[in-house]
Amino acid sequence: MATVVIAGGGLAGALAAWRLAHRGHAVTLVEGGTRLGGNHTWSFHATDVEPAALAWLAPLVVARWPRQRVAFDGLARTLDAEYCSVSSERLHDVVTAALGDRVRLGVAVADIRPTGVVLADGTRHDGDVALDARGAHRLDLPLGWQTFLGRELDCVAPHGVEIPVIMDATVPQSGAFRFVYVLPFSPTRLLVEDTAYADAPGIDEARSREAIARYAAAQGWPAHQVVREETGSLPIPLGGDVATFWEGDVPRLGMRAGLFHPTTGYSLPDAVDTADRLAGMDLTSPERVYSRMRALAERRWRERGFFRLLNRWLFRAAAPDARARVLALFYRRPDDVIARFYGARLTAFDHVRLLAGRPPVPVTRAIAHLWE
Repeated sequence: MATVVIAGGGLAGALAAWRLAHRGHAVTLVEGGTRLGGNHTWSFHATDVEPAALAWLAPLVVARWPRQRVAFDGLARTLDAEYCSVSSERLHDVVTAALGDRVRLGVAVADIRPTGVVLADGTRHDGDVALDARGAHRLDLPLGWQTFLGRELDCVAPHGVEIPVIMDATVPQSGAFRFVYVLPFSPTRLLVEDTAYADAPGIDEARSREAIARYAAAQGWPAHQVVREETGSLPIPLGGDVATFWEGDVPRLGMRAGLFHPTTGYSLPDAVDTADRLAGMDLTSPERVYSRMRALAERRWRERGFFRLLNRWLFRAAAPDARARVLALFYRRPDDVIARFYGARLTAFDHVRLLAGRPPVPVTRAIAHLWE
């Protein structure tokens, strides 16, 4: 068994630490914040991860639904696919219970090397290997952004929403592709996110709060109080080289490694897969771990080039207010294609089916971005 030090207690770092500790490795997890996972909700389709991985992930799942809905002008559809959510609160509780005093919170990493870290308070933690999972950093890539502000609402009476609405794009489109995302955690509690595929990472929080209030009123939801709020900006790469994620010689995980879905920005399936891969590795050689993790990131980047093409169509070929047409066309495809899209497992035939017909953007602009 190996001694492992993980810098960063977000999703990827915490999952890896939990999985490795379960396999008997001595793991120290260091997080600069006061809680693991920060203040986030991560959702995924059950088919995004392997069945065996879904089984060990189960203690972190706070809600599961058998179906989900999408809505656009002229299109409303229910998808018969299981949808799941993990909360940062549950992640923190489960992982800290498993690791005990091997979790260090509230102290930033001052320096990281392949075999350990030095913290801002001067404490050193050394091991056979150190893993850097501190999130995306200085991305030298052409990017769009998925930005969101979410509010968890506690209603005084049942709200009537039974399954998630993963994309309601019937809301006004202004300056970006905008949609509302709804997760019904209980008969009276909802997470409602105002989301945009935007050209910049900033969030107009006042505008988003007002948009959520208008949406809640339009849905006729009962009076409610806001019990929690979360925000985020997920990078959506339009091109570039994964090498920009891999400065230095320390093995990386999660967003820091470039391991996330290029179009949705979601990182949970890759974080789960990485945790399983690490659990099967010889972790006594940092050079070998670095080589294998970088090779994985480079292979995933090559395999997912088609998604970056779709991103260029979305952000460069389509006007901001017209981006909804790109997504509406996608959601007219068969269920199995949509499932493989979210799992980042599209086949060559899927590529053909997604590109068939007249593109939902000007043809000349679509062609211009095809081989970039």
